[in-house]
Amino acid sequence: MNIWTKQYPEEIPASITYENTGLQDYLIRAAEQVPDKEAVEFLGRSWTYEKLYEEASAFAGALQNLGVEKGTRVAVMLANTPQSVVGYYGILLAGGIVVQTNPLSVERELEHQLVDSGAEVILCLDLVYPKVSAVKERTSLKHIIVTSISDSLPFPKNCIYPFIQKRKNGISVKITPSSTLHRYKELLQQKKTYEPQPLDPAADLALLQYTGGTTGPAKGVMLTHRNLVANTTQCMRWMYKIDHGNEVLLCALPFFHVYGMTVGMNFSIMDQSKMVILPKFDPEEVLKTIEKQKVTIFPGAPTMYIGLIHQPSVTKYDLSSIRVCISGSAPLPLEVQQRFEELTGGKLNEGYGLTEASPVTHFNLMWGKRPQGSIGLPWPDTEVRILSQETGLEAGPGEVGELLIRGPQVMQGYWKQPEETAIALQDGWLYTGDMGYMDEEGYFYIVDRKKDMIIAGGFNIYPREIEEVLYEHPDVKEAAAVGIPDPYRGETVKVFLVVQDGKELTEETLDTFCRERLAAYKIPRQYEFRTELPKTMVGKILRRALQEEEKQKER
Repeated sequence: MNIWTKQYPEEIPASITYENTGLQDYLIRAAEQVPDKEAVEFLGRSWTYEKLYEEASAFAGALQNLGVEKGTRVAVMLANTPQSVVGYYGILLAGGIVVQTNPLSVERELEHQLVDSGAEVILCLDLVYPKVSAVKERTSLKHIIVTSISDSLPFPKNCIYPFIQKRKNGISVKITPSSTLHRYKELLQQKKTYEPQPLDPAADLALLQYTGGTTGPAKGVMLTHRNLVANTTQCMRWMYKIDHGNEVLLCALPFFHVYGMTVGMNFSIMDQSKMVILPKFDPEEVLKTIEKQKVTIFPGAPTMYIGLIHQPSVTKYDLSSIRVCISGSAPLPLEVQQRFEELTGGKLNEGYGLTEASPVTHFNLMWGKRPQGSIGLPWPDTEVRILSQETGLEAGPGEVGELLIRGPQVMQGYWKQPEETAIALQDGWLYTGDMGYMDEEGYFYIVDRKKDMIIAGGFNIYPREIEEVLYEHPDVKEAAAVGIPDPYRGETVKVFLVVQDGKELTEETLDTFCRERLAAYKIPRQYEFRTELPKTMVGKILRRALQEEEKQKER
């Protein structure tokens, strides 16, 4: 028995028996067992489980009619909408592999993911169709399926929305269907029957989830049906006091992020509960939704909870329905946790995970001891080691080292990257690159990130990706991107630059340059020009030294 399982309440087992089934089978089961139960609510329109499965199966049939077979990669580039759920489960029903793509991605990022994954079909929002169309010929895409938020709105909102969209975004996308370009609604209306595909849950991939790399382009994390079923099941068992089947989950975390996908969408389907979907996070809209829909579970990132507690109108709303909030993606400040619990009367707890682990590996007890600053205890069946960087041996309690994880939720590897896989996975252990320690009771703490990753507003940002864009500017000689503290986003990006001799650059010029090449959340918020940057003896720029300088300024 591991030391941390001694802290488990009797309701949480140290080990779980996982169903040997595909993730899509939970939607089929819900449609059979609770067909008339409300599954999804979206801006005034509802779907029962029967209706949700009906649309997912129609989408699966349409995909197979377009040539999707077992193992075909199908990309999804959507904001949170019912189409996200239908598309995701429809792809799995058809035997395909989902490739989640952030709709904020710029063309270069999108092209890399589509080329690397070999995706043959993409389901995208009309707002991003121009980007998809621009890169199509340089990818393996054979079909583009376009949908609009209005496709899931009730009457008359669905009629009004296109005009509002054009006024707000200045965009009005016209789709002329062809043999390779399709309207989502029209495909569903065909009501094609899908042919179930043979499945080995432990071996067959359900998802390619792209994560940035510190040493190169984004990598596709290979997650099997077993990985995702296991992590969702672990989540279910951890929240042992919830009213299974009768919860109302607020899904404001993006489904294209593995965290929102697992603890929001997949959890809701497995639990046969109701998900209330919001296409974006707007504090006032979230508060209204919690009160109106009587939300009981609200997974989020610290920036969301910060935004809510600082919303001037927060005390006007009845938030007492909230029972459980699962915080991830970034460290949760203690004062935020305390204030949110005061406002709601519910529990707000912090956990830890990473894309390579589906993603959750640790969490604080929802109804038990919560040591300040701890990421909590490892989940059932999750083995954890702290590897000392000095000795290469397992560290003792209180000793800092690299966090290693082994469990049923750990990925199979990186798509088409055996060398990267061999570095990250050794003897079944996932080397996280995060530095931390375990106390004498088995609670874990993260103290630093070995990989210089920046986490801003819950989004993972990799310095090298920003630096490579900056180096494309002919007047940039040297560049280093680091994360600096930000009261709202947790961290934000600051860039240190050395300009080519005889050249001049301004923040405005660089901001424009970056906005054309990076997703909005990756754009540097601060620039500092220098004559030189700190370096090692071999000329490697020391990001850590720059971060230390910034910390000194805060003191």
